Amino acid sequence: MPNRLQRLHDAGQSVWLDYIERTMLHDGRLARLIADDALTGMTSNPTIFEKALAEGAAYDAQIAAVPAELNTAGLFELIETDDVRDACDAFADVYTRTGARDGYVSIEVSPERAFDADATVDDARRLWRSVGRPNVMVKVPGTSEGVIAIRRLIAEGINVNVTLLFSIGAHDRVIEAYLAGLEDRFQAGQPVDRLASVASFFVSRVDTAIDRQLDDLAVAHPADADALRGLRGKAAIANARLAYRLFQRRFSGERWHRLAERGANVQRPLWASTSTKNPAYRDVVYVEQLVGPDTVNTLPPATMKAFRDHGVVDQTLRTGVEEAERDIAALAAAGIDLTTVTDTLLTEGIAAFQRSFDSLLAGLARKTASLVASG
Repeated sequence: MPNRLQRLHDAGQSVWLDYIERTMLHDGRLARLIADDALTGMTSNPTIFEKALAEGAAYDAQIAAVPAELNTAGLFELIETDDVRDACDAFADVYTRTGARDGYVSIEVSPERAFDADATVDDARRLWRSVGRPNVMVKVPGTSEGVIAIRRLIAEGINVNVTLLFSIGAHDRVIEAYLAGLEDRFQAGQPVDRLASVASFFVSRVDTAIDRQLDDLAVAHPADADALRGLRGKAAIANARLAYRLFQRRFSGERWHRLAERGANVQRPLWASTSTKNPAYRDVVYVEQLVGPDTVNTLPPATMKAFRDHGVVDQTLRTGVEEAERDIAALAAAGIDLTTVTDTLLTEGIAAFQRSFDSLLAGLARKTASLVASG
């Protein structure tokens, strides 16, 4: 029998790894995941690279050999583009075999560009050229300025992974930017059939934020405490299921069919932040409850290992929309404003990536100085 990750792939959901580090790209581990676990893509971000650079000596030789005139940010970009390029090469057969539907590796624009559309486009163009592979995806945050950049990048033929999506409204704006970018590209006489995009909808962080509010409300309103606590752990999955319904609606109808006839690909929802933060919840809940066709789940290594061991595969996105609507309505009735929560999560997410980026550069500067001193 195929293993559980293979069964997840067979159910129409692509399995990507939310992790990258240099050693695994060359010691056979990544190749085994592709062969044995139906792994078809990989995502990265500053936090992931910070962890990779802090562990072991895999990057020391490259760091020590870099010209002194290259600043720390330039050094990091050199390191990350080398890793992402090698990962793209590892997934090249997947990319070819799936007709450019899968086999992508993501690289993120600097988080300090999140509120500057022109700077985001400039960063994305440079990363696209530097990696130089057709199966790289540039990650762009789903801010208002990011939406402007997404349309321009899609029109230019650059694959985009839209990151830090928390709200249905933001997801809708991102889908519109993708469709408009495809239309701009077609009207310019350019092909649309080898272009790909995913919309990374973050999951577990929504529960973390809302569960905290529910606990506070339960303390403040003891008569309603049981009902309030009964809503814990429901918001994130409900929110994601409604996002999937939006995806199905937007990628249907006459407008979409005009593009599909020219070979355009849907912008697949990608479930991100799928590790379980609350130990009271099943450790694979954000995988099991979000299985459906034309989706991606990017799994941290620990979640991938857990799902391989005991995950259950069922078409859970085909049902549960009415329940999701009831859960969101119950949260609103309890006084929780989902829009306020998701807006805050976007702001916090960008700030967290910026802190990781700053910490990464500071650590890289220290490592560079240490290697120069010892060399």
